[in-house]
Amino acid sequence: MPFLSFNRRSFLAGIGAGCFSFDALLSAQSGSPINLSADILVAGGGVGGVAAALAACRAGFRVVLTEETLWLGGQLTSQAVPPDEHPWIETKGCTRSYREFRDQVRTLYRLRPLTPSAQAATNANPGGGWVSRLCCEPRLALEAIVSLLAPHLASGRLTLLLGHRPISVERLGNRLGAVVFENVSEGERRIVRALYLLDATELGDLLPLGDVEHVTGAESRLETGEPSALVKADPLDQQAITWCFALEHYIGENWVISRPPHYKRWREYFPSMAPAWTGRLFDWAHCNPVNLTSRTLPFDPVGEGGFPNLWTYRRLRDSSKYVNPKTFPSVCLVNWPQNDHWIAPLIGPGISSTQKRDRELESKELSRAFLYWLQTEAPRADGGTGWPGLKPSADTLGTADGFAMAPYIRESRRIQARFTVKEQHVSTAARMIETGATKKTVRAAIFSDSVGVGAYRIDLHPSTSGRNYLDLSSLPFQIPLGSLIPKRVENLLAAGKNIGVTHITNGCYRLHPVEWNIGEAAGTLAAYCLQKKKSPRAVHSKVNLIHDFQKRLRSDGFELEWTSAIHPL
Repeated sequence: MPFLSFNRRSFLAGIGAGCFSFDALLSAQSGSPINLSADILVAGGGVGGVAAALAACRAGFRVVLTEETLWLGGQLTSQAVPPDEHPWIETKGCTRSYREFRDQVRTLYRLRPLTPSAQAATNANPGGGWVSRLCCEPRLALEAIVSLLAPHLASGRLTLLLGHRPISVERLGNRLGAVVFENVSEGERRIVRALYLLDATELGDLLPLGDVEHVTGAESRLETGEPSALVKADPLDQQAITWCFALEHYIGENWVISRPPHYKRWREYFPSMAPAWTGRLFDWAHCNPVNLTSRTLPFDPVGEGGFPNLWTYRRLRDSSKYVNPKTFPSVCLVNWPQNDHWIAPLIGPGISSTQKRDRELESKELSRAFLYWLQTEAPRADGGTGWPGLKPSADTLGTADGFAMAPYIRESRRIQARFTVKEQHVSTAARMIETGATKKTVRAAIFSDSVGVGAYRIDLHPSTSGRNYLDLSSLPFQIPLGSLIPKRVENLLAAGKNIGVTHITNGCYRLHPVEWNIGEAAGTLAAYCLQKKKSPRAVHSKVNLIHDFQKRLRSDGFELEWTSAIHPL
């Protein structure tokens, strides 16, 4: 399914029947061209890439959107992570299109055979998970994304290349030219030419290919002045990745998988970071990210109603909300401290593509070993061990084995941008020291070139250098236009986690609604520049152009500042 066009009849039939098949919605086009051209190329079909394509198509431009996996949506779908959102998300703090996405998820959810109380619930949370107000199956999120893209696919403005990754980029002075993509399953190559290139890949793949100045890993305190930065920079110090998987539970049944070949290695693994990791990684006791003390969160797939319970933490489907619970069993998404993989970085100096892939697969190996431990050796509250009735939820994540299509990536390469957001701009403690404000009055730095807003704690998972969590209170923040624009390259924009942030501020700018806002702003900026015949740097350099662009953003449903809700998170 390398080159895809939209089949409106299949789409409407699928939606009307309350079912979903990606193959039914998008039908392969025969005689697909090897060379493609567009106004705007969006490389990477994750959260930011989808939003960028929506914005550019909305403005009437021809867009090619590529994605390495076979599912659009990144964190929401192929990586299987329910959206991490701020407390005010139901009423403010995101773009109009992100709210439309959330509304569409709930609309599609209500097409299912739900109980009357579930049908009547306002602001429905399909999975009932307590990590998010919108825990849902990745397939439901994918269905909502495709429905938003449907008009642009039908009109021909949008072309999709699924299962394609970039392998080379043409350099033309301070501009980038054609991008060569390779079909990951067939090896066939395609060349895409566009006036603007938006990098929305999970790891900022266009940056090294196009020789765009960028940063990996952790900066030094000397470079950024951040209180929490390292004394010495370490480009290989990167946040853990996680290969998520989904589980159902059947009492009295045995779904124990074969013992993984390297199970003993992971079962006996002791995290080296101090102070809270006092035992094995596979243990219910683990490190509290906020204060680095030891804490225990229970797990019980039988007692679903208990709180806290890791079974319901990121639950994707709640069987109690369905007329026939046996047809729609509860599904738990496992993305916990016990399957974080911080053994080695994926990107940076000296790391080959083969090493990157080997480390991703090692992450999946860790998760598979953790599944086996859950089934066979995990301590239960009744004194027993293991839950053999835990069954990988086949096809819930688009795979037969119940594991996500791709690992959950928290940290990307980051452009050297015209402006870089630092800890001093968003950290509660740093802002209080800098401004002399109290917790009741302190605000994040105000950016006059704001292109959106977000809110989340500075949340860094254990890193590949052996550092423990860094979880700091932060303030509802803005996204500065300058962070999307590289210092030198004229026709490339960052459209995801690869914007001008640091290793530390990535911890609050990497979440779903923020990445969506970043991507949508990048897509809108590329369209604005094409219409005005101005470069992104020119727009950012002129106050009147910034204001005109912000006027466009507001009309498109962007929120550019926080008018209230300044409470620290």
